[in-house]
Amino acid sequence: MQLIKKAVMALEFKHVTKQFQSNSGEMLTAVKDVDFRVEKGEFVSVVGPSGCGKSTILSMTAGLYQPSTGEVSVSGERVDGPNPHVGFMLQKDLLLPWRDIISNVEFGLESRGLNRAARRAKAMEVLIACHLGGFEQHYPYQLSGGMRQRAALARTLAIDPEIILLDEPFSALDAQTKLLLQNSFSKVIAEQKKTTLLITHDLAEAVLMSDRILVLSERPGTVIAEIKVELPHRDEPLKRRNLPEVSEYAAQLFSYLKLEEKAF
Repeated sequence: MQLIKKAVMALEFKHVTKQFQSNSGEMLTAVKDVDFRVEKGEFVSVVGPSGCGKSTILSMTAGLYQPSTGEVSVSGERVDGPNPHVGFMLQKDLLLPWRDIISNVEFGLESRGLNRAARRAKAMEVLIACHLGGFEQHYPYQLSGGMRQRAALARTLAIDPEIILLDEPFSALDAQTKLLLQNSFSKVIAEQKKTTLLITHDLAEAVLMSDRILVLSERPGTVIAEIKVELPHRDEPLKRRNLPEVSEYAAQLFSYLKLEEKAF
């Protein structure tokens, strides 16, 4: 009899609870019994009220925090410390102002033993993929906010992570730039088949960019709903946003959050 090999998930949270000790010594529970799985190449968003533990989930995936109970694993391996297989993008691009753009993109590769020629070739490859070819010799102050975020994405992609973690990377941008960046990021991430976990307060953004959306409760955060977004054009949010179902999905998400608010 031939055994069927079980597919390895890109990311698994197995009944994870995380507690922190406050300055007064009180134990605070950020997330409680969080349990979900993300398949390879899937784009999953996490939404929920402020302070519900969304960023804590990203930090545990990156290995910056360890669960108090439960287990986090990436590609079948338990995360016990800083995870080199994960790329983390924050709200701020955190580009180094004294380095030109290509040197910023090379930064994460310098600690991985690549020689200068290999680093430069990889950095140039991802800059072109992120539509920044021709700007490699510019410095961060010479780029717009949207271009700086694309440079930050290029820096993240350069290390070839198994999972990309996005912590509200578009929240500081104006509406037009935000839409263009959502589209640009989605195309690049889809082309490179990257597994992605996005934290966002923007319900429409979650619908436009995701294959699936997890809804967290108030703190301590736990998963109260899981919504599969069955819409075309996941790699092109500008096309998806014109579909009438987008507002229906956003309304469904809002109803979960409002119901959760009433429960408290």
